[in-house]
Amino acid sequence: MTTTEHGNGNHGPSAVSVIGLGQLGTRLAQAFLAGGHTTTVWNRTGAKAAALAAQGAAPAADVGAAVAASPLVVVCLPDYPAVEALLAPVAHTLRGRVLVNLTSGTPGEATRMAGWAAGHGAGYLDGAAMSGTRLVGRPEALFVLSGSPADFTAHRDVLSSLGNTVHLGADPALAPVYDTALFGVIWGALAGFYHSVALVGTAGVEPTAFAEVVRGHLPFVLSLMTEHARQIEDGRFPDDDGTVEVHAAAMDHLLETSRAEGIGTDVPGLFRTLLTRAAADGSGASGIASVVETIAKGGTRV
Repeated sequence: MTTTEHGNGNHGPSAVSVIGLGQLGTRLAQAFLAGGHTTTVWNRTGAKAAALAAQGAAPAADVGAAVAASPLVVVCLPDYPAVEALLAPVAHTLRGRVLVNLTSGTPGEATRMAGWAAGHGAGYLDGAAMSGTRLVGRPEALFVLSGSPADFTAHRDVLSSLGNTVHLGADPALAPVYDTALFGVIWGALAGFYHSVALVGTAGVEPTAFAEVVRGHLPFVLSLMTEHARQIEDGRFPDDDGTVEVHAAAMDHLLETSRAEGIGTDVPGLFRTLLTRAAADGSGASGIASVVETIAKGGTRV
Protein backbone atom coordinates (compact mmCIF):
# COMPACT_ATOMS: atom_id res chain seq x y z
CA MET A 1 0.00 0.00 0.00
CA THR A 2 1.39 3.37 -0.98
CA THR A 3 1.22 6.42 1.21
CA THR A 4 -1.66 7.78 -0.85
CA GLU A 5 -4.04 4.84 -0.47
CA HIS A 6 -5.35 5.61 2.98
CA GLY A 7 -5.80 8.40 5.49
CA ASN A 8 -7.11 10.84 2.91
CA GLY A 9 -9.52 12.77 5.11
CA ASN A 10 -12.96 13.64 3.76
CA HIS A 11 -11.90 14.55 0.24
CA GLY A 12 -10.86 12.67 -2.87
CA PRO A 13 -7.37 12.15 -4.25
CA SER A 14 -7.33 15.57 -5.95
CA ALA A 15 -7.64 17.41 -2.63
CA VAL A 16 -4.64 19.41 -1.46
CA SER A 17 -3.78 21.44 1.62
CA VAL A 18 -1.49 24.45 1.54
CA ILE A 19 0.18 25.47 4.79
CA GLY A 20 1.92 28.84 4.83
CA LEU A 21 0.28 31.62 2.83
CA GLY A 22 3.06 34.04 2.14
CA GLN A 23 3.43 35.45 -1.34
CA LEU A 24 4.36 32.08 -2.83
CA GLY A 25 1.99 30.01 -0.71
CA THR A 26 -0.94 32.19 -1.73
CA ARG A 27 -0.10 31.75 -5.40
CA LEU A 28 0.20 28.00 -4.91
CA ALA A 29 -3.27 27.83 -3.40
CA GLN A 30 -4.70 29.97 -6.21
CA ALA A 31 -3.13 27.69 -8.82
CA PHE A 32 -4.63 24.58 -7.19
CA LEU A 33 -8.03 26.27 -7.09
CA ALA A 34 -7.72 27.25 -10.75
CA GLY A 35 -6.89 23.63 -11.51
CA GLY A 36 -10.20 22.55 -10.00
CA HIS A 37 -8.76 20.90 -6.89
CA THR A 38 -10.37 20.99 -3.46
CA THR A 39 -7.95 23.25 -1.61
CA THR A 40 -7.65 23.64 2.16
CA VAL A 41 -5.50 26.47 3.47
CA TRP A 42 -3.98 27.48 6.79
CA ASN A 43 -1.83 30.38 7.86
CA ARG A 44 -0.72 31.61 11.25
CA THR A 45 -2.58 34.86 10.61
CA GLY A 46 -6.10 34.16 9.44
CA ALA A 47 -6.58 37.15 7.13
CA LYS A 48 -4.70 35.51 4.27
CA ALA A 49 -6.73 32.33 4.58
CA ALA A 50 -9.92 34.40 4.63
CA ALA A 51 -8.91 36.11 1.40
CA LEU A 52 -8.46 32.73 -0.27
CA ALA A 53 -11.76 31.52 1.15
CA ALA A 54 -13.43 34.20 -0.95
CA GLN A 55 -11.83 32.51 -3.96
CA GLY A 56 -13.12 29.05 -3.07
CA ALA A 57 -10.56 27.66 -0.62
CA ALA A 58 -11.54 26.00 2.66
CA PRO A 59 -9.79 27.60 5.66
CA ALA A 60 -8.69 25.09 8.28
CA ALA A 61 -9.21 25.81 11.96
CA ASP A 62 -5.68 24.71 12.80
CA VAL A 63 -2.63 22.98 11.36
CA GLY A 64 -3.85 19.52 12.32
CA ALA A 65 -7.13 20.07 10.50
CA ALA A 66 -5.27 21.30 7.43
CA VAL A 67 -3.13 18.17 7.34
CA ALA A 68 -6.08 15.86 7.94
CA ALA A 69 -8.12 17.40 5.13
CA SER A 70 -6.09 16.17 2.18
CA PRO A 71 -3.88 13.34 0.92
CA LEU A 72 -1.40 15.93 -0.37
CA VAL A 73 0.00 18.53 2.03
CA VAL A 74 2.08 21.37 0.56
CA VAL A 75 4.14 23.42 2.98
CA CYS A 76 5.79 26.74 2.17
CA LEU A 77 7.46 28.34 5.21
CA PRO A 78 10.60 30.42 5.86
CA ASP A 79 12.89 27.49 6.68
CA TYR A 80 13.04 23.78 7.56
CA PRO A 81 13.13 24.24 11.35
CA ALA A 82 9.90 26.23 11.03
CA VAL A 83 8.31 23.35 9.09
CA GLU A 84 9.27 20.76 11.67
CA ALA A 85 8.29 22.97 14.61
CA LEU A 86 4.87 23.61 13.07
CA LEU A 87 4.15 20.00 12.09
CA ALA A 88 5.72 18.17 15.03
CA PRO A 89 2.70 18.61 17.35
CA VAL A 90 0.39 17.13 14.68
CA ALA A 91 2.84 14.66 13.17
CA HIS A 92 0.49 11.73 13.82
CA THR A 93 -1.95 13.17 11.25
CA LEU A 94 0.66 12.90 8.50
CA ARG A 95 0.44 9.11 8.34
CA GLY A 96 -0.68 7.98 4.89
CA ARG A 97 -0.23 11.39 3.33
CA VAL A 98 2.42 12.93 1.11
CA LEU A 99 4.22 16.03 2.37
CA VAL A 100 5.53 18.38 -0.31
CA ASN A 101 8.02 20.83 1.15
CA LEU A 102 8.56 23.91 -1.03
CA THR A 103 10.68 25.60 1.64
CA SER A 104 14.20 26.61 0.62
CA GLY A 105 17.00 24.82 2.44
CA THR A 106 20.08 22.64 2.11
CA PRO A 107 20.44 19.08 0.78
CA GLY A 108 21.16 17.88 4.31
CA GLU A 109 17.97 19.46 5.60
CA ALA A 110 15.96 17.81 2.83
CA THR A 111 17.40 14.40 3.64
CA ARG A 112 16.69 14.89 7.33
CA MET A 113 13.13 16.08 6.68
CA ALA A 114 12.45 13.10 4.43
CA GLY A 115 13.55 10.80 7.23
CA TRP A 116 11.39 12.68 9.70
CA ALA A 117 8.35 12.34 7.44
CA ALA A 118 9.01 8.64 6.88
CA GLY A 119 9.24 8.15 10.63
CA HIS A 120 5.69 9.42 10.87
CA GLY A 121 4.41 7.27 8.04
CA ALA A 122 4.28 9.99 5.42
CA GLY A 123 5.63 10.20 1.90
CA TYR A 124 7.89 13.12 1.13
CA LEU A 125 8.78 15.27 -1.85
CA ASP A 126 11.21 18.14 -1.54
CA GLY A 127 10.85 20.93 -4.04
CA ALA A 128 11.55 24.44 -5.16
CA ALA A 129 9.72 27.08 -7.20
CA MET A 130 12.27 28.19 -9.78
CA SER A 131 10.23 30.90 -11.53
CA GLY A 132 9.36 33.19 -8.64
CA THR A 133 5.70 33.89 -7.95
CA ARG A 134 4.48 35.73 -11.07
CA LEU A 135 4.35 32.61 -13.27
CA VAL A 136 2.84 30.14 -10.78
CA GLY A 137 -0.01 28.30 -12.43
CA ARG A 138 1.29 28.87 -15.95
CA PRO A 139 2.98 26.16 -18.07
CA GLU A 140 6.31 28.00 -18.09
CA ALA A 141 6.59 28.08 -14.28
CA LEU A 142 9.29 25.57 -13.35
CA PHE A 143 8.96 23.51 -10.16
CA VAL A 144 11.66 20.94 -9.38
CA LEU A 145 10.77 18.06 -7.07
CA SER A 146 12.64 15.06 -5.75
CA GLY A 147 11.79 12.13 -3.51
CA SER A 148 9.56 9.08 -3.93
CA PRO A 149 8.78 8.53 -7.64
CA ALA A 150 5.59 6.69 -6.65
CA ASP A 151 4.33 9.62 -4.59
CA PHE A 152 5.14 12.06 -7.37
CA THR A 153 3.30 9.93 -9.91
CA ALA A 154 0.28 9.56 -7.62
CA HIS A 155 -0.05 13.35 -7.29
CA ARG A 156 1.30 14.45 -10.66
CA ASP A 157 -2.06 15.76 -11.87
CA VAL A 158 -2.53 17.99 -8.82
CA LEU A 159 1.05 19.23 -8.82
CA SER A 160 0.91 19.99 -12.54
CA SER A 161 -1.56 22.78 -11.69
CA LEU A 162 1.49 24.72 -10.50
CA GLY A 163 3.21 24.64 -13.88
CA ASN A 164 6.02 22.54 -15.32
CA THR A 165 6.69 20.13 -12.45
CA VAL A 166 9.89 18.16 -13.06
CA HIS A 167 10.76 15.13 -10.94
CA LEU A 168 14.54 14.92 -10.56
CA GLY A 169 14.90 11.54 -8.89
CA ALA A 170 14.35 9.56 -5.72
CA ASP A 171 16.95 11.38 -3.62
CA PRO A 172 15.14 14.21 -1.77
CA ALA A 173 18.41 16.17 -1.63
CA LEU A 174 18.36 16.71 -5.40
CA ALA A 175 15.72 19.45 -5.30
CA PRO A 176 17.71 21.84 -3.07
CA VAL A 177 20.86 21.11 -5.09
CA TYR A 178 19.06 22.10 -8.28
CA ASP A 179 17.45 25.05 -6.48
CA THR A 180 20.77 26.60 -5.55
CA ALA A 181 22.45 25.62 -8.83
CA LEU A 182 19.69 27.16 -10.94
CA PHE A 183 19.84 30.28 -8.79
CA GLY A 184 23.50 30.46 -9.78
CA VAL A 185 22.53 30.25 -13.45
CA ILE A 186 19.96 33.01 -13.01
CA TRP A 187 22.34 35.34 -11.22
CA GLY A 188 25.22 34.63 -13.56
CA ALA A 189 22.99 35.62 -16.48
CA LEU A 190 21.43 38.60 -14.73
CA ALA A 191 24.78 39.96 -13.55
CA GLY A 192 26.07 39.91 -17.11
CA PHE A 193 22.85 41.52 -18.33
CA TYR A 194 22.93 44.30 -15.75
CA HIS A 195 26.53 45.13 -16.61
CA SER A 196 25.70 45.13 -20.31
CA VAL A 197 22.70 47.42 -19.80
CA ALA A 198 24.95 49.88 -17.97
CA LEU A 199 27.50 49.67 -20.77
CA VAL A 200 25.12 50.25 -23.69
CA GLY A 201 23.49 52.97 -21.62
CA THR A 202 26.64 55.03 -22.04
CA ALA A 203 25.80 55.10 -25.75
CA GLY A 204 22.23 56.20 -25.08
CA VAL A 205 20.68 52.77 -25.71
CA GLU A 206 17.43 52.15 -23.85
CA PRO A 207 17.38 48.99 -21.69
CA THR A 208 14.25 47.66 -23.40
CA ALA A 209 15.80 48.07 -26.85
CA PHE A 210 18.90 46.20 -25.73
CA ALA A 211 16.79 43.47 -24.12
CA GLU A 212 15.14 42.74 -27.47
CA VAL A 213 18.55 42.11 -29.03
CA VAL A 214 19.52 39.93 -26.06
CA ARG A 215 16.33 37.91 -26.53
CA GLY A 216 17.40 37.05 -30.07
CA HIS A 217 20.88 36.09 -28.86
CA LEU A 218 19.72 33.73 -26.10
CA PRO A 219 19.05 30.69 -28.34
CA PHE A 220 22.74 30.72 -29.24
CA VAL A 221 23.72 30.99 -25.56
CA LEU A 222 21.41 28.08 -24.70
CA SER A 223 22.95 26.00 -27.49
CA LEU A 224 26.38 26.66 -25.97
CA MET A 225 25.16 25.36 -22.61
CA THR A 226 23.88 22.16 -24.21
CA GLU A 227 27.05 21.58 -26.20
CA HIS A 228 29.36 22.45 -23.32
CA ALA A 229 27.46 20.11 -20.98
CA ARG A 230 28.23 17.30 -23.43
CA GLN A 231 31.90 18.33 -23.50
CA ILE A 232 32.06 18.33 -19.70
CA GLU A 233 30.53 14.84 -19.56
CA ASP A 234 33.05 13.61 -22.15
CA GLY A 235 35.97 15.34 -20.46
CA ARG A 236 37.08 16.77 -23.82
CA PHE A 237 37.19 20.50 -24.54
CA PRO A 238 37.65 21.37 -28.23
CA ASP A 239 38.33 24.98 -29.07
CA ASP A 240 35.39 25.44 -31.48
CA ASP A 241 33.85 28.11 -29.25
CA GLY A 242 37.17 29.73 -28.36
CA THR A 243 39.91 28.83 -25.94
CA VAL A 244 40.30 30.13 -22.41
CA GLU A 245 43.01 32.49 -23.70
CA VAL A 246 40.74 33.83 -26.46
CA HIS A 247 37.95 34.49 -23.98
CA ALA A 248 40.41 36.12 -21.58
CA ALA A 249 41.44 38.54 -24.32
CA ALA A 250 37.77 39.33 -25.03
CA MET A 251 37.17 39.89 -21.32
CA ASP A 252 40.12 42.29 -21.23
CA HIS A 253 38.44 44.24 -24.02
CA LEU A 254 35.20 44.35 -22.01
CA LEU A 255 37.11 45.54 -18.95
CA GLU A 256 38.92 48.26 -20.88
CA THR A 257 35.74 49.48 -22.54
CA SER A 258 33.89 49.54 -19.23
CA ARG A 259 36.64 51.54 -17.55
CA ALA A 260 36.79 53.96 -20.47
CA GLU A 261 33.04 54.57 -20.18
CA GLY A 262 33.27 55.06 -16.43
CA ILE A 263 31.14 52.14 -15.30
CA GLY A 264 31.91 49.49 -12.69
CA THR A 265 34.00 46.46 -13.59
CA ASP A 266 32.92 44.12 -10.79
CA VAL A 267 31.22 41.63 -13.10
CA PRO A 268 33.82 41.31 -15.88
CA GLY A 269 36.54 41.53 -13.23
CA LEU A 270 35.12 38.44 -11.55
CA PHE A 271 35.00 36.57 -14.86
CA ARG A 272 38.55 37.64 -15.73
CA THR A 273 39.80 36.29 -12.41
CA LEU A 274 38.23 32.93 -13.18
CA LEU A 275 39.85 32.84 -16.62
CA THR A 276 43.22 33.72 -15.09
CA ARG A 277 42.88 30.79 -12.70
CA ALA A 278 41.94 28.44 -15.54
CA ALA A 279 44.99 29.49 -17.56
CA ALA A 280 47.21 28.99 -14.51
CA ASP A 281 45.78 25.48 -14.19
CA GLY A 282 47.06 24.70 -17.69
CA SER A 283 43.78 25.14 -19.57
CA GLY A 284 44.72 28.23 -21.56
CA ALA A 285 44.67 26.43 -24.91
CA SER A 286 41.61 24.33 -24.07
CA GLY A 287 38.03 25.14 -25.00
CA ILE A 288 36.22 27.57 -22.74
CA ALA A 289 34.10 24.83 -21.13
CA SER A 290 37.26 23.56 -19.40
CA VAL A 291 36.79 26.40 -16.91
CA VAL A 292 34.43 24.05 -15.07
CA GLU A 293 37.41 22.00 -13.93
CA THR A 294 38.99 25.05 -12.31
CA ILE A 295 35.72 25.87 -10.55
CA ALA A 296 35.37 22.28 -9.35
CA LYS A 297 38.81 22.45 -7.73
CA GLY A 298 37.71 25.31 -5.50
CA GLY A 299 39.97 28.03 -4.17
CA THR A 300 40.17 31.74 -4.91
CA ARG A 301 43.75 32.12 -6.00
CA VAL A 302 44.67 34.36 -8.92
